[in-house]
Amino acid sequence: MILAGDIGGTKANLALFEVKQEGAGKGAAPAGGLVCVARRRYASAEHKGLEEIVSDFLGATGARVTAACFGIAGPVLDNRVEASNVPWIVDGAGMAKFLGLERVRLLNDLQATAYGIGLLGPGEIETIDPGIPAPAATRVVIAAGTGLGEAILFWDGTQHRAIATESGHADFAPNTEQQAELWKFLKARHEYVHVELVLAGKGFQRVHEFLDPAVGHAGFDDPAVDPAPEITRRGLAGECPVCAAAVNLWVEIYGSEAGNLALRAVARGGIYVAGGIALKILPKLKDGRFAAAARHKARSGGFALEAVPIHVVLDEECPLKGAAYAAWKGL
Repeated sequence: MILAGDIGGTKANLALFEVKQEGAGKGAAPAGGLVCVARRRYASAEHKGLEEIVSDFLGATGARVTAACFGIAGPVLDNRVEASNVPWIVDGAGMAKFLGLERVRLLNDLQATAYGIGLLGPGEIETIDPGIPAPAATRVVIAAGTGLGEAILFWDGTQHRAIATESGHADFAPNTEQQAELWKFLKARHEYVHVELVLAGKGFQRVHEFLDPAVGHAGFDDPAVDPAPEITRRGLAGECPVCAAAVNLWVEIYGSEAGNLALRAVARGGIYVAGGIALKILPKLKDGRFAAAARHKARSGGFALEAVPIHVVLDEECPLKGAAYAAWKGL
């Protein structure tokens, strides 16, 4: 039995997977031999650490775990993570001892998502721009949520291998005059203007206040309230012109950052947009604005961003599947 986790600042998802024969018929595995047999979601802030929720989950299921892997938001250094957006320190050796295993693999959450992409089936990915498919080529993954994550899936000649990054903390690179003004607005309030200041849930309020500080909505003054759902809902419904403009600008910046990532990695295999925000604003990602911003770059020899396919990951359990796959294959 494989224990997999997707651990973020807002939620911590745990799941148990069995390895079964692939193919048709009862008990067949739809995702690379892996079948999910139990899952549970925890609110990260309500718990002291990963061991607490793992203990609760395994106590409820009575499962005997033979392998485990956790995707965690934050940089993994020597199989140890100081989690981003939640005050947890997770140590792979400590978790292995806790679970009675020889090894527990820790991955950055986007690294886990990247491994999960290869396991997704029809209906779990939506292509918003087909480009020219190149299956045996590097891919990139970008996901905005509580924070911004980015990862690279490089092709090693036989398979894709995932590389974590901390690109969400790299500098925000304005691509238009309006975005340059947004940078100035943010710089007046923050020492570092990293791209996650915009491309995360709280970034919607920053963009909204930049566009019109005189217009506010419920929750804007409460740090405990996430303003993103209200802004995106009003923006998509056309109820608030400032919200609509904020969503449009946010999507343009998201597309531009995705294009930057694809350019840096020469990602002919595609851009994969994951994370909960993408699902909530999917109509905006599909209207052409995201793809246009992703491709508005200086040309680089024979590598054309116009040829890079762009997909949205619809399956929110992709990180769990990827973590389970990494544990199964010993990656």
